[in-house]
Amino acid sequence: MSKADAPLQRVIEQTPGEPQYHQALEDVMDTVLPYADEHPDYKRQNLIERLLVPDRSIQFRVTWMDDEGEVQINNGWRGQHNNAIGPYKGGLRFHPAVNLDTFKFLAFEQTFKNALTGLPMGGGKGGADFNPKGKSDAEIMRFCQAFMTELHHYIGPDQDIPAGDIGVGSTEIGYLFGTYKKITQLHQGALTGKNPAFGGSCVRTEATGHGCVYFLQAVLEHQGVQLEDQRCALSGAGNVALHTAEKLLQCGARVISFSDSGGCLINADGFSQKQLQQIQQTKTRHGGSLGDLKLEGTEYREDAKPWEAEYDIAIPAATQNEIEEVDARHIIDSGARFLCEAANMPTTQQAMSQLREKNLCVIPAKAANAGGVAVSGLERAQNAQRLSWSYKKVDQCLQEIMGDIHRICVDYGGGGDQVDYIKGANLGAFVRVADATLAHGCY
Repeated sequence: MSKADAPLQRVIEQTPGEPQYHQALEDVMDTVLPYADEHPDYKRQNLIERLLVPDRSIQFRVTWMDDEGEVQINNGWRGQHNNAIGPYKGGLRFHPAVNLDTFKFLAFEQTFKNALTGLPMGGGKGGADFNPKGKSDAEIMRFCQAFMTELHHYIGPDQDIPAGDIGVGSTEIGYLFGTYKKITQLHQGALTGKNPAFGGSCVRTEATGHGCVYFLQAVLEHQGVQLEDQRCALSGAGNVALHTAEKLLQCGARVISFSDSGGCLINADGFSQKQLQQIQQTKTRHGGSLGDLKLEGTEYREDAKPWEAEYDIAIPAATQNEIEEVDARHIIDSGARFLCEAANMPTTQQAMSQLREKNLCVIPAKAANAGGVAVSGLERAQNAQRLSWSYKKVDQCLQEIMGDIHRICVDYGGGGDQVDYIKGANLGAFVRVADATLAHGCY
C-alpha cells in the first residue's frame, strides 16, 4: 500500500454500506494516487483524505399533501462535497431509488467535473426519494414547494447553486425558484436551469447532450476520425440521450438506438430527424414508452439493452452502472472503438476493466457530460451581470469549454494519438482542486 493509498482505505472503512460512493472514490484514486505519491506536499497536508471526505451531507424531512388530502413524507438530501474552487454546484434528482450514498457519489464526481470546466464552481448534489411518475402537476408543485422550504437554508448564489437532474426539469425548477423567491424575497441566481423568461440561459436544456457531442468530435479529430457516418448506439431516452442524438444527426452521424425501462428501439440504418422528433414527443410530452412507437424500419426489443447491435460508438446516456460485464462483452464484440459516457458513472468497475483491457477509447463522464454544468456556470455569470446572452454566444462558449476540457485531458492523459482520457480527466481535475485546497491552508 502506498502512502497516499491509506487515506482511501480509511475512508472506505469509515463509510460502510455506501458502494456507489466507494466506487467513485476508487475510480478517481486509481489514477490519482500514483501522481500523489510523487508530491510530498500532499502527504504532509493530508490532502487525499481532505478531498475524499465531503464538507457536509445534509438530510431533511419533506412533508407534503397529495391530491387525496393525505400527508406524505419523503427524505431530502444535499451533499456539499468541496468548495475550494467556488460555491457548491450540482443538480437535484427526484427518484425513489436515491439515498445518501447516491448523493455522496454524485457530489464527489461533480467536484471534479466542475473543476475541468475552468469555471469557479465547487461540487454538490442533492434531491429526494420522491417519485414524480404518476403524480399530478399539483402534487409535483406542492412537493417542490415543501422541498424548497427545507433546502433554502443551505443554498444561495455564493453558497450553493442547485440545478435540475433526473426527475427535475424546467417545470420543477420553476416551482422551486418561485418558492425560494417567496421565502427569501430575493430574485437572484440561487438555482440554474431556469426558464429564460426569468433569468435562465438559452442552450441550458440541450447543453449536456450537445456538449457531449462537441467533446466526442474533439476526441475523434485528435485520432484523425470524422464523426460523419459513424454509427452511434445510445441508451436512454431522456434529456441527455435525446439532445445527444439531436446534435449527432446535425453532425451527420447515424443514431441506431434508444432505450427506456421497457426495452430498446433499434433502427439499423439510423433514425431520421422526423423519427427523433416523434420519440421526443412521446417521451417528453406524453410520458410514453418506446414500445408504444410504430416507426418505419425500427425494431423494439423488450427488456433488452442496445449493446448487441452493430455500431462504431457506444454512448450510455441513461443512468449510473447501466453497463455491466455482459454489456461490456457485447460492446467489444460489436467492434466499437469508442465508448463515450454521457450519463454519470454509467459503467461498472468490472465492465470498465474489460473495456480497457481491449484498448477501447473510453471517454469518461466527468469530461464528456460537463456541458450541462458549464452552461449552468454561464447562467450564473449572466445572472450576476443582469444580462441575457444570445444562443450563438452561449453555444460558442460551450464549444470553447469542451475544447479546453479536451486539451486538459490530452495534456494529463499522455498526449500522442493514444490518450488515456480517464487518466487525463481525473488528473487534470484533481490538480486544480488540490492546488486550490492547498492554497487555502488548513481548510
